[in-house]
Amino acid sequence: MVKHIVTFKLTGTDEERRTIASEFKNALLKLPQVIEPLQSMEVGINENPDESWDVVLTAVVPTMEDVEVYAKHPAHTAAASLLAGHKADRACVDYVY
Repeated sequence: MVKHIVTFKLTGTDEERRTIASEFKNALLKLPQVIEPLQSMEVGINENPDESWDVVLTAVVPTMEDVEVYAKHPAHTAAASLLAGHKADRACVDYVY
């Protein structure tokens, strides 16, 4: 099994960032129903004002190859497009467990 963990820093006011983060979260949570190898999706929006990262997601897929299947799936690319013009930074870790 592979955990795909990604965190995002967004641009804009606090309110704008929370709105975008919420829309992104809602889109991501629908993905396990439409992307076959995606076994689970967890998305969190940062509540700590002392931290600079806004959103974190944890996706679980069977293999590293499935990370690419997930990443290239049209439903995922549509969800990711919600961040267009709002993404300041992204960090990712994929690990086998």
